[in-house]
Amino acid sequence: MAVSDIIIIGGGGAGLTAALYASRAKLSTLLFEKLTPGGQIALTDIVENYPGFPEAITGGEISQRMEEQAKKYGTQLLYEEVKSIHPKNNSFEVRTSNQSHETKSVILAMGASFRTLAVPGEKELTGKGVSYCATCDGAFFKEKEIIVVGGGDSAMQEGLFLTRFATKLSVVHRRDKLRASPILQERAQKNPRINFIWDTVVEKIEGDKKVQNVKLKNIKNNSVRDFRTDGVFVFVGHDPNSSLVKGLVELDEKGYVKTFNTLKTSVRGIFAAGEIRSGAVKQLVSACGEGCEAALEAQAYLEDLPS
Repeated sequence: MAVSDIIIIGGGGAGLTAALYASRAKLSTLLFEKLTPGGQIALTDIVENYPGFPEAITGGEISQRMEEQAKKYGTQLLYEEVKSIHPKNNSFEVRTSNQSHETKSVILAMGASFRTLAVPGEKELTGKGVSYCATCDGAFFKEKEIIVVGGGDSAMQEGLFLTRFATKLSVVHRRDKLRASPILQERAQKNPRINFIWDTVVEKIEGDKKVQNVKLKNIKNNSVRDFRTDGVFVFVGHDPNSSLVKGLVELDEKGYVKTFNTLKTSVRGIFAAGEIRSGAVKQLVSACGEGCEAALEAQAYLEDLPS
């Protein structure tokens, strides 16, 4: 079995950038992605806040370009799901559903998944009015009426940001009070563009090619009503895609991978970058930066290994 220098798990911004830097350093590099390269950014319709693209670019296109660039320098991209990682002496055995690979180092870049509402219309209209990122998509809702689903810190922070664009913002929350910190609650409640719809959940998202309406259900009296809206921003939490490394590397209380001394994990030879990492900023540009750093850290680690 040939031993690769680096195996990268996850083909989002962090993973693809790590692959680019590793491959350009002439390191044998395998990247495993179980779905589609690009990660969450591939679901974004238009990207306007990535440096170098003042005319904007679609999430799918920037993902494709990053993939092509990594492959150009020698990255081998395999569409397989990694099932386990087993440390050996100075290497790791990475097993997929199809085969096993041995590598000298590993970069974890599995990211995190937005918690969804799991209601009809949500998946079909994602990127067409349904969004999970205010900074990514807020500017597309200038002078529009939108709803924010959630009642925690993220929902209030992102909601306050969205009032820079939307003329009216309705916070839909399943409880009768917010879970956000007091200062964020106060700011939101004082904002004239924000109103609250309590004890309510979204049952369905409707629209012809874009969001036009949601069905709201009051959980106390079970009444259902139509609510006209141009967009639905969902902020009900994230789940790190870290089940693969539970028990292998140290995780924080929320399940994100802890890193120490730059992007090193608790296991020597394993690094983490992007949204899988505890404390990471959930933006493409920061994920790419961390992917670069992780690749450079891995390169330095490899140089110190015994021949």
